[in-house]
Parts: sequence; structure tokens; C-alpha cells
Amino acid sequence: MSAGLGAATAVLPSYAPIAHDGPAALRGRVAGTRAALAAGRSTVTEHVGAVLERIRAVDGDLGAYVTVGGEPALRAAAEADRRIRRLGRDAWRHQPLLGITIAVKDLIQTAQLPTGRGSLLRNGRPQTDPPLVARLRSAGAIIVGKTTTSEYGWSASTASRVAPATRNPWSPRHSAGGSSGGSAAAVAAGLCDAAIGTDGAGSIRIPASFCGIVGYKPSHGLVPYVPSCADRLAHAGPMTARVADAAELARVMAGAATGDPDSALRHPGRRVAGRSLRIAWIEFPGTSDEVRQAAEPAMLALSGLGHRVEQVAPPFADPYLALVTVLAAAEAAGTAPHDEAGADPGRLAVARHGRTLGAAALVHAEETRLRLRVRLTELMQRYDALAMCTVPTAPFAADAIGPAWAADPADLLWLAWAPGCYPFNLTGQPAISLPAGRTAAGLPVGVQLVGPVGGDVRLLTLAGRLEAALTPAAE
Repeated sequence: MSAGLGAATAVLPSYAPIAHDGPAALRGRVAGTRAALAAGRSTVTEHVGAVLERIRAVDGDLGAYVTVGGEPALRAAAEADRRIRRLGRDAWRHQPLLGITIAVKDLIQTAQLPTGRGSLLRNGRPQTDPPLVARLRSAGAIIVGKTTTSEYGWSASTASRVAPATRNPWSPRHSAGGSSGGSAAAVAAGLCDAAIGTDGAGSIRIPASFCGIVGYKPSHGLVPYVPSCADRLAHAGPMTARVADAAELARVMAGAATGDPDSALRHPGRRVAGRSLRIAWIEFPGTSDEVRQAAEPAMLALSGLGHRVEQVAPPFADPYLALVTVLAAAEAAGTAPHDEAGADPGRLAVARHGRTLGAAALVHAEETRLRLRVRLTELMQRYDALAMCTVPTAPFAADAIGPAWAADPADLLWLAWAPGCYPFNLTGQPAISLPAGRTAAGLPVGVQLVGPVGGDVRLLTLAGRLEAALTPAAE
């Protein structure tokens, strides 16, 4: 094996996270891998082999993957090496992700690898690549496996009947979050260069915060979601070590696709403004002192970058009851009575609640969503971005679906502990979580930035500048 990136990833002795503590070449994981491959310090086969070896060595305890695609990944790596030998650096001209290892959440269909959707129930969807996966492969990315999730992504954890819950790379006693927890843990522990998650109520941003990585939920429809979801809450997006990596993956995945009518919508573009923006810093009820203190450097950094930061109370009513109605109705529609024996008991409790709801309740929920969209549209005329702690609480126990007060699905509070996440699924706004600090116990805390619908470029630019301001000079 050549000395370089592949060797570096293979010798780490445990599943301690490397997103911020590893060699500098790994910190911008996508760019670092590409540079090593282009310089000949590693072949794609060596790099993919080292990633697969690290998965074998580490993931038995961590539980980030539900399926590992060893042979298909190595075949793709060999083909990538042939392309590089033939074209040299020009190999990346039309395939910017050539040789980059990607993990895909098990809710997303894939060819070659099975998709279980975190469930014992049969998945009747075809084993094909949806547009976002096909675009990643076309850009040269190599899919190394499918990552753990709760059943159908119903909870913000990875607890399911299929596999043990994913452990947080920073502390095995704690949750990696969810429902894209497997993807977040895989990135944080160095088990891939980047990962793809889905987000219907915070499922990219919550685990990104818990695991100390970047999680980006694009504007609704920017990245096509196929098969599309009738509740129009779900987004697909990248989970990465750095903001620039997330932006690059999103560019590859974005664009209209016939299977998702919302992807054909053209949001008005937002020009990247000057360096001084007006930002509302929002603190939601229930924010713990340790989370507040860990995130404070981000608020100070935004001011230090020349932005006008205004601390405000939550400027909209909590739409949680509307969210519960929409999600419960969707779970009820997707759960036949004859499937109940094999269903996750927590998700089944939500589905049974959904069966009690009438059409009027669903219309009232949609009216709440509409009012929230109007309110946020007005708010974004005043502010260029919103900022807040991604999650107001530190990671909870590994096997739980939430903090103790929200851990019983029958109480219908299973997502109520993340009030800064789900509103922006109801509105479709872009949001990104990036590492802000750590608690006294060393657990990561994320800060979330939110922009107007269609304002993804400016949001990513702001996030990249904040990330740089929060990154020690030694990195």
C-alpha cells in the first residue's frame, strides 16, 4: 500500500472520531482524498480497501452500517484506478468525486445493495438508484455501504428491531442521534469520506450536532427525493466533515428529476451578499446551560465576522402539534393492519394515533404549516439568516429515542425536544448544522444556520466562514 491517505485511515486504533482530531489531510475529507489520489499518494483501490478495513475493525462496536458493499465498492475502485491511469488528473474533469467513498442511509434505495429501511417489514420498492445516488455514482463516488436508521426514519434515533442502536463516536454510552445517526457516526469515525442522510424533522441536523460533523438540509426540492413523500417534509442532503464538502456533494445531487415534482420548482436565487448580514440568534425553551455555553463561541464568532447579531425570543408559535398530525397521518397511511406484528412498537404507536385523526385535523395542520411559511417568509425579509443551537440538549442514552421526558412514544413527544429543527421542514427552508463546541463531558454541540427558501448559496457561504472562524489556527 502506498503511504498516504489510505494508510492513515487504517491505523486508527478505535472508533474515536477523527473529523477534527485526525491528520490535516482528512479534515476536509473529500478534498483531502481527492488530493491524495491525484498526487498518486494512494490508489483508489488502496483507499477503498483501507475504509473497508476500518469499517471491519470498528463498526462491530459502533453500529453505523447495516450493510457493507465490499465487493461492489472494490470493483468500482478498480475501474476508477483504470480511468486515472488513462487520463491522469483529467480523470476528475467530469467526475469530481472520483474515488470518494460515500455511505448512504438505509432509507434511500440503491442498486447492488439491499435497502431495509430500518425495518423487519418487506421493502417492496425496486432495487435501483434514485437520481441523487445515480448522480453521485456518475460523478465517480463509490458507495461503500448503507447506514443505520430507525424504522422508516420515524424517530430521531437509530433504535430499531433490525440492529443495535448506533453509538456516538465521542462516547459509546450516548446516542448518535437520528434518524440519520448511522451516516453521522460513519463520517465522524472516519468510516467514509462523506455520507447521505434524509431529514423529515431534523434527521440530518440532530445527528450531525450529536456527532460533531456538518449536516446540510437543502431547500425543499433542491435535491430530488425519489420516491417522493406525500407529507412534503422530507429532504435528502450531505453529511460531511466540512462545509465545503457538503456544498460540493449538494451541487452534484441537485437538479430536477421526474420522480419528484417539487424538484422542478425554481426558487428565486439569492445573490451572495457582502460580509455584513443581519442574523437573528434564537434560543428555544429547554436549552440547557451546558449547550448554551458550548454554542456561545459561535454567536460571538458571527459578530466577530462583522454580522449584526440580534438575540430574539422564538419569533413564531411552536408548530409541533401540526407536525405530529402530519407525521402520524403519514405513518398510518403507510402501515397496514397485517404489518403490525413486524412493526417497530414506537412507530406503531404513532401510526395508531394517526388512524384516530380525521380529515379536518389534517387540514388544520396544513393551515398551521401555511401560517408558519407566511411568518417565516416575513421574518426572512428582516433577517438574512437565523442562528440557534441545533439541539437544546446534549446527547441522551444510546438506546433511547429521546430525553427521558420524551422517551415514551405513547406520549407523542418523540420529537418535541428538538424545537429548532422541525419548523424548517414544515417551511422547506435550507438549514445546516456545524460543530460549535463541546460540553464539559466532551460531547459535541452544534449550531444551526437557517436561510430563506432558495438561499442555499448564501447560507453555505455564511456557514463556511463561521466554520473557519471556529476552527483553531493549528488546523
